[in-house]
Amino acid sequence: MKYNDKTKVTKNDNIRKHVREEYAKVVTSSNCCSQGSCCSTTGYDKTALQPGYSINEIGSVPKESNFGLGCGNPISMASLKESQTVLDLGSGAGFDCFLAARKVGPNGQVIGVDMTPEMISKARSNTEKNNYTNVEFRLGEIENLPIADNQIDVIISNCVINLSPDKLRVFQEAYRVLKKGGRLAISDIVAEKPLPAELKENMALYSGCISGASLINELEEMLHFAGFIDIKIKTNPMSKEFIKTCMQGLEKHIVSAAIEAVK
Repeated sequence: MKYNDKTKVTKNDNIRKHVREEYAKVVTSSNCCSQGSCCSTTGYDKTALQPGYSINEIGSVPKESNFGLGCGNPISMASLKESQTVLDLGSGAGFDCFLAARKVGPNGQVIGVDMTPEMISKARSNTEKNNYTNVEFRLGEIENLPIADNQIDVIISNCVINLSPDKLRVFQEAYRVLKKGGRLAISDIVAEKPLPAELKENMALYSGCISGASLINELEEMLHFAGFIDIKIKTNPMSKEFIKTCMQGLEKHIVSAAIEAVK
């Protein structure tokens, strides 16, 4: 498989620009999500419950951090421990970061990285207003992480890697910043069979976490290529009912999955 095709650079940048603009609208407008989004369709609490968060989890973090943009609960599989350093890829307004902060405690650290300035501003505001001392947010692309080598114990991410036009690069960067023995604990949308061309080329559906979904075997291949071991990709059949609310027929192609791997 040819991953690094330089002819795709301009197209990839256009995809990032579109995604950045759409997620900026989530913060700046009254609408919860972008058109065609499978990440969210309704209000705060209901959308967060759908991917598997408990009422207690939702109530334990700032409401302003929850835009309901996830497709699963990476915290539930991350097995976080006191004093660990956690990185959230595509951290948004900080929802999962604030949940992780409670797990790692005052001696731990949580770093959120997001490429949308408006999301970073919102997350930093939430941090300051709610006096979190073990959380920070950095502006950057998940394909080029603003993190030094071998610093992270656990990487979490929630319905974000599917938005990247260069997923192999994301996994290579994740591998670089993880400590030896460090883990990935990711919730994402994956494809069980190839998406029709009209869906893959639909930019609105790309920002809605649909068009950029990779086939499960492709993700496994990329993770292996990046150097990971103990790779597990477990789909959640129940997510198909939620996906039906985005667009009838999509559930035949995509599904939410829990992705785990070890450096």
